[in-house]
Amino acid sequence: MFVSLNWLRNYVDIENITPEELAEKITKTGIEVEGIEYIADQSSNVVVGFVNECEKHPNADKLNLCQVDVGDEVLQIICGAPNIAQGQKVAVAKPGAVLPGNFKIKKAKLRGVESNGMICSLQELGIEEKYVPKDVAEGIFVFPEESEVGVNALQLLNLDDAILELGLTPNRSDALSMLGVAYEVSAILDVPIRLPEEGVETGTEKASDYVSIKVEDPDLNPYYGAFVVKDIQIGPSPLWIRNYLMAAGIRPINNVVDITNYVLLEYGQPLHAFDFDQFGSKEIVVRRAHDGEKMITLDDEERTLKSDHLVITNGQQPTALAGVMGGANSEVSDQTTTVLLEAAYFAPSAVRTSSKDHGLRSESSTRFEKGVDPNRVKRAGLRAAQLLTKYANGTLLSGIVEFDQLDKSEVEVNIQTNKINNRLGTEISKETIADILRKLNFNYDQDGDDFTIHVPTRRQDITIFEDMIEEVARIYGYDNLPYTLPQGASQAGGLTNQQQLKRNVKNYFESAGLMEAITYSLTTKQRANLLISPEIKSKAEVPVALAMPMSEEHSTLRLSILPEMLDSLAYNIARKQPNLGYYEVGTVFVSEQKIVTEQPEEKLRATGAVTGEWISHPWQQEKRVVDFFLVKGIVEGLFRKLNLSVEYKQVKIDGMHPGRTAQIYLQERPIGFLGQVHPKLQKDYDLKDTYVFDIDLDYIFELHDIEPSFLKIPRYPSISRDIALVVKEEVYAGAIQSTIEEAGGSLVKEVQVFDVYQGEHLAKGTKSIAFNILYLDPEKTLKDEEVEKSYQAILSAVQDVHQAELRG
Repeated sequence: MFVSLNWLRNYVDIENITPEELAEKITKTGIEVEGIEYIADQSSNVVVGFVNECEKHPNADKLNLCQVDVGDEVLQIICGAPNIAQGQKVAVAKPGAVLPGNFKIKKAKLRGVESNGMICSLQELGIEEKYVPKDVAEGIFVFPEESEVGVNALQLLNLDDAILELGLTPNRSDALSMLGVAYEVSAILDVPIRLPEEGVETGTEKASDYVSIKVEDPDLNPYYGAFVVKDIQIGPSPLWIRNYLMAAGIRPINNVVDITNYVLLEYGQPLHAFDFDQFGSKEIVVRRAHDGEKMITLDDEERTLKSDHLVITNGQQPTALAGVMGGANSEVSDQTTTVLLEAAYFAPSAVRTSSKDHGLRSESSTRFEKGVDPNRVKRAGLRAAQLLTKYANGTLLSGIVEFDQLDKSEVEVNIQTNKINNRLGTEISKETIADILRKLNFNYDQDGDDFTIHVPTRRQDITIFEDMIEEVARIYGYDNLPYTLPQGASQAGGLTNQQQLKRNVKNYFESAGLMEAITYSLTTKQRANLLISPEIKSKAEVPVALAMPMSEEHSTLRLSILPEMLDSLAYNIARKQPNLGYYEVGTVFVSEQKIVTEQPEEKLRATGAVTGEWISHPWQQEKRVVDFFLVKGIVEGLFRKLNLSVEYKQVKIDGMHPGRTAQIYLQERPIGFLGQVHPKLQKDYDLKDTYVFDIDLDYIFELHDIEPSFLKIPRYPSISRDIALVVKEEVYAGAIQSTIEEAGGSLVKEVQVFDVYQGEHLAKGTKSIAFNILYLDPEKTLKDEEVEKSYQAILSAVQDVHQAELRG
């Protein structure tokens, strides 16, 4: 909500307070002021001038030579605006004036003729293009004839105004109007409020002779009022209405439309004006739309309606989508002479449905959705009718044609002084509470310390005792509430073991060169079934879908972090970032139920994705592209850090490369996988070779020993032996390594593969794998006999288990 302080001054006295001070007070009482803006940058020496003469420039076809009376002198000014003419009153920046952007006006010569000043457009005075009325968008601004020559033009144009931007919470719909804000400021500053006049003279004809109302769904439309105004003269609105609309961010159009918009902002009550002659009937019928029924709205879009959309019709066809937008078939135009003015109360649910289904968010729909004041509906119509008779020269027909089943009763809330003090920890007296209620303009009955409050209908957010506690506290002043420091023994905060482990895992991934990604927990139904780790897939038959998703892109809880992480990779690669490595520590959501009736189980996972070049040193001509073993090395480094031993077994997973994917086992339990994304899926994401991993952190944290441990630096030398074994092609190096570690005994400290060979001098279907074995005894120097005994045991074991032969 944008609040013009010059407009607000019409209702409350805020002359002795700066915009900044007022903003602070409003924020401290519960409505956040998100910013203060000024209509335009500060200007000076701009006055209203009268164009006495306007002739063509002697040396330029598109320039005009004007003699302009500015009150104390007549200035010769050259102007190129297409709409400049003799007899106009215009905004004149005199020599020495400073316009927005620090643009200084000086005497100058244009095509050999002297010019003393500048005739200004609204844009040149600092008003944004989108708020400038269309009739003056391409030229200078022309003041109404009653404007006084020589007066400050900046004040006349409201350019000295300050705008407060209020960040309203959904419950404070009362502050979506200038009167609502005025009530709030009145309570804060304890100043009286001045309400606008609503009295209007009517003609002799009766409105009921022109129109009747039929409402088929009173639950969706409990009140509909129709005013008929004849003899309308369409034209520009008064300058002050245009100024206030522009200050609120609304572009002026004509006097009829501007007045309905003005009252919308003033009262918070949306109105709609129909061209009565184009309405096509004397009967207004409010009903649900028929399925498949069509109408064209004011934005010239054809809308297909459903039975849960509420429409205003002429008995035959829709003329407005209730509370959202009017129809093009009865739009007010320059030829309009009779206006049918609608003031209605539509159920928030009906307006919300129509607005959402058609993607139409308007000032009207916003207010109807949050709830309007039932006691202001008719009054807003009277206010608009008053302005139409005054500024559009209309004649209001006698009587209001209305359908009325609207509940306008006030809610009663009982409060007690002692209960309020008990809740707030205060010692507020009953006199102070009574004074707060007076400031809020709440009527009440008092019996000693007990108050029965008749909450005005403009404050629909107040229904229970707790709501009134908040009202008392905020007007009393949150700064005045007592406070105490914590008493007794205190203990410094700290991380839990799991939080510390999670932080250590993140630190490791970042030290390994990965960047943290945070992706959505919600994904599409299709992506929710991609790249699921086997141990997760065995538990979750189907992903958990939301009952009421905001969009298809975020409709399903993820079973894997990887699909959205790949999307993040693709997004950044498309923006010329080809070398990327991401990790994320987050949760997936697992449910074993086909139809989910209970909260899904959250599983903590560590996931990563890497693509492009891992190392690139152009000067040294060194480059290394990401591959399977790089990602495996990152994962192995994590397990070394956590002092856990894992195994890797080849596996086939949907969406992964069948020959470059391994499942990870910890104590013979599957805990995740790593490998290359399937080329087809890479193509779908528009990625090059990409390698990923996905690990179960819950089980890892369960097994990890949080007690710190260390190994002594060995005092005795180690011995290294190599062994090259010829085995069948299908035998895995990891299986042989496990056999070597088991058969070698306690002296074997490390086993590493350093060569794999296939080709010449080897039989078809075989391969040679070479291992380096590190021997160490921390208590003494090793003897050759001990190493040889272990070596022979290893050789015997690999021959028996893997039918391996020692390569000569």
